[in-house]
Formats: sequence, structure tokens, C-alpha cells
Amino acid sequence: MTSTFKSLHILNYRIWFIGALISNIGTWMQRTAQDWLVFAHLTEHDAGAMGITMALQLGPQLFLAPVAGLVADRFNRKQLLVMTQSAMALLSAALGILVISGAAQLWHVYGFALLLGVVSALDAPVRQTFVSELVRDDYLPNAVALNSASFNVARMIGPAVAGVLTVAVGPGWVFLINTVTFLAMLLSLWRIPAASLRQLPKAAAGKGRIREGLRYVRFRPDIVVVLVAVFIVGTLGLNFVLFIAAMVGTEFGLDASAFGLMNSIMAIGSVAGALLSAGRGKPRLRFIFGAAGAFGVTSGIAALAPDYFWFGVALVPVGLFAITMMTSANGYVQTTTDPVMRGRVMALYMAIFMGGTPIGAPLVGWVANVAGPRWSMGVAAASGLIAALIGLLWIIRARQLRIRFDRRARGLHYFRLESGTAGGRSNGGAGTSGAARGRKPNDADDAVDAGDDVER
Repeated sequence: MTSTFKSLHILNYRIWFIGALISNIGTWMQRTAQDWLVFAHLTEHDAGAMGITMALQLGPQLFLAPVAGLVADRFNRKQLLVMTQSAMALLSAALGILVISGAAQLWHVYGFALLLGVVSALDAPVRQTFVSELVRDDYLPNAVALNSASFNVARMIGPAVAGVLTVAVGPGWVFLINTVTFLAMLLSLWRIPAASLRQLPKAAAGKGRIREGLRYVRFRPDIVVVLVAVFIVGTLGLNFVLFIAAMVGTEFGLDASAFGLMNSIMAIGSVAGALLSAGRGKPRLRFIFGAAGAFGVTSGIAALAPDYFWFGVALVPVGLFAITMMTSANGYVQTTTDPVMRGRVMALYMAIFMGGTPIGAPLVGWVANVAGPRWSMGVAAASGLIAALIGLLWIIRARQLRIRFDRRARGLHYFRLESGTAGGRSNGGAGTSGAARGRKPNDADDAVDAGDDVER
């Protein structure tokens, strides 16, 4: 248990964690209220309109990622966070006032979603990489996982509170409450002395720095395959708000409080996944792709849930495996990337993770409208299974593995993965295979973690 929360022993990280948790609760309150405002107040349960809102809010990630990553690598991250967090607080306040006044229309929400998306695109890589200034590199996987836990604890609390408040006082007041929670993040940044932060290398000025980051990723095939898996699942599988709203509102005929509660129930699994990742230590590729496959299976089960209760039960493992995959992917990319490249690589990661939503959310919303909410969750299930298959095939190829059929074995041992080279991988010129050295033949992850057997 101590290893799970070890980063909290560091004062700067503890201050950051508290401020981020409060701010994240407000963010989830606003997301829930905004989605229900579009779904039930400004449209007649139109999942497609929700998809457009999500696309506008997350779409800027695709276009601004290269610039945002370079900014994160070049300039003072603490100062940048103060500016982006302040801007998001002002946008939240403006939308809240517009809704409370009764003047809000659907196109207004679209416009604010786009503006918030632009600021968030600049904020995301800075926020992701700022953690590396708070903790040592050996603590970084734990800190990343605890950030995810904070985000998902907020997802347990925020939607439930927002669901009640949206029914009681309306979504506009929820937006104003979110504005106040941004002050917690700004206060935590103020409390962290600049002199106490780790001094990490900055990207040099000059032309070609964006291309330099893209070239770095190009020659890291392990990162490329992780990004491919994240894109598939992030685009088609992680549209949780849309899935849950469609299932709760259309399939089960319930209201905003039920919608908020279901988001919180799913977050129970998400928190569990994040905490398991925090205690696990070094992120490994097998966790990423294994969790992707499990996410696909559990999403398929959730799609078949007969009623509201069993749908909630099914969402717990969906959240667990989704966050296990994403936290492991985030930690793997951060910890295996050179510090001077981290901002640009994480910007690309966030662009792929969040920026696929402009493609996936309207598509999944259309599927929900035309074929029904259950089929939209079927799309999520397929995305997890496809990502897992791609990861498995890449590991087999990177390790030069092949499937061997042992007719004398029983059960699953009938199939074995072993090196496809004649003499196996060498160990100091001895030509000894991995299995002969005591390594499991199917433990392909050890061969590729942290660039062990890939070109860097």
C-alpha cells in the first residue's frame, strides 16, 4: 500500500494532487451538466448533438498538438498552467452566466466547447509533463497513475453531484461552481515554489523542433504501436458520456440524476484501475494490450445488460480496464521518452488520445441514433479487441516469435510462443535462447519494454 501512494510523500506533488483533485471534480461537474444540457434541454435526446459538442471540445487537440508540445518543451510550465487554468475558469463563468440568463442556444454551447478545446489543447501537454518537475523519474509512473486516480475519484464525485444539482438548480449554476474550483488549482500552483522544481532540459530555439519530435517518435516503434492502440480505443471506445447518456436516457428512460450516478459507478472501476497501476511499478506493454482486450470483452457484456442495475454493474470492469490501459500507456510513453522530447511526445499522445473524438463521437452518436445505444457500445467492444490484436501481433513480430503446436500437450499449452530464430537470442555470444536462460518464451513484453529491443 505504501508503494501505491509513495509520490504523496513529496510535498510539491501533494499540493498539486489536492488542487488537481478539487479542480477535476469541478471539471466533471461541468462536463456532466453540459452534456445533459445539450441532450435534454437544447435538443430532444439527440446523441448526435452530444457527439458534435464532444468533437468541438476535443478536436483542437489534433491541430494544436505540435505547437502545444513545443511550447511545453520550451517555456516555463508553471507559468503556462497559470494562464491556461485562468482562461478555462473565465470560459466556464461566461457559459454559466449565459445559461442562467436563459439566453443559451445550442450554437452557443458549440462555440464555448470549441474555445475550451483550444485552451485545453495547450494545457494538456504542459499539465502532463509538469509532473516530471515535481517528482524524480523513478517516481514518475506512480505519480502518473495517482493523477489518473485523482481524475477518476473526481469522476465518481463530480457527475453524481452535478446530476443532483442539474435537476435542482439547473446546469448554469454547475458551470459557475466549476469556475470556483479552478481557484484550487491556481492556489496550488502559487504554493509550489519555483526554486523547488526539478530543472529539466528545455528544447533549443530554432526551426525544425516540431519535426524533431515527430522524427523521434518515428524511430520508436514501441511508442508508435502504443499510439495506434490508444487512437483506436480513444476514438471508438472511450465515448463514455455518450454511451451512458444514450443507454440511460433512451434505452432505460431515466433522468439526469440517474445519468450522473451511472458515471460515478463507472468511476469506481476507473479508480481501482488507476490505483492498481500506481502500485504496479514499471508500465509494461503486456498491461496495455491485455487491458485493451479485457475492455473490449467487458464493453460487449455491458451492451447486453438487461436493465439499469446490471448495466451499472457491468460498467465497473469497463472503467477498470479502460483506465488500466490508458494509465499504463501514459506512464510507458512518459518514462521511456527522453526528457527534452517529453512535451512534444506527450502532446502527440494527447492529440491521438483526445483528438480522435471528433471522428469517433459523431460516428458513435450516429450509430446510437440509427441502430440503438447497445450497438454503439458494440463499437467500443470492437475497438478494444482490435487494439489488443494489433499489440499482440506487433509483440510477436518484434520478438520474432512464432506459434508452435505441441501435439503432446493439453489445453492451452497446445499452443506455445517461442523465438522464431534458429538459435534464439544471443546472450553474450553464447547463442542461448530466452527460454534456456529461464525467461518465459511468451513473455514478449520484456523484450520491448523501455526500448530494450527496439530502435531508439
